[in-house]
Amino acid sequence: MEPLSKTQKKKEALSLQAMGEQLVALSSEQLKNIDLPVDLLNAVTLAKSLKKHGARLRQMQYIGTLMRKHDTTPIQDYLRRIEEGTHKQTEDHQKREQWRDELIAGNDLLIEEILMQLPHVDRKQLTDLVQKARQERVAKNPVPKAARMLFRYLTRCAMQP
Repeated sequence: MEPLSKTQKKKEALSLQAMGEQLVALSSEQLKNIDLPVDLLNAVTLAKSLKKHGARLRQMQYIGTLMRKHDTTPIQDYLRRIEEGTHKQTEDHQKREQWRDELIAGNDLLIEEILMQLPHVDRKQLTDLVQKARQERVAKNPVPKAARMLFRYLTRCAMQP
């Protein structure tokens, strides 16, 4: 196996430092879920408390150095799962917004699809909320209260197990 070039070593060090930045951005609860070595956990905790730019930068470099000594695979896996969860939440949120907008626009066939996908939805309550939101849009109400209520109802039903 060929030795790493200086450029490759630097790229690897920067990627480990970036991973350290992601660790510092996590909450204390999330950090507890990762099986971090004690020295790395202490360094990350200290970095969270540093406010001065120079001190924080040095601490991040130190975290990158520590990460070279340990297997980072579990850390990468955990950070990837968090990122995938965030993307899933964003997609779900956008899907519910799209449903709301289509229902208000008059797509009544979507009600059947929603009922199939979300078993906790009450048909009567859903249709009542859709009607109120449509009436609100026709009245050109500047505060879309009924549309928000419809979105919250869809979200609540989607969150139920």
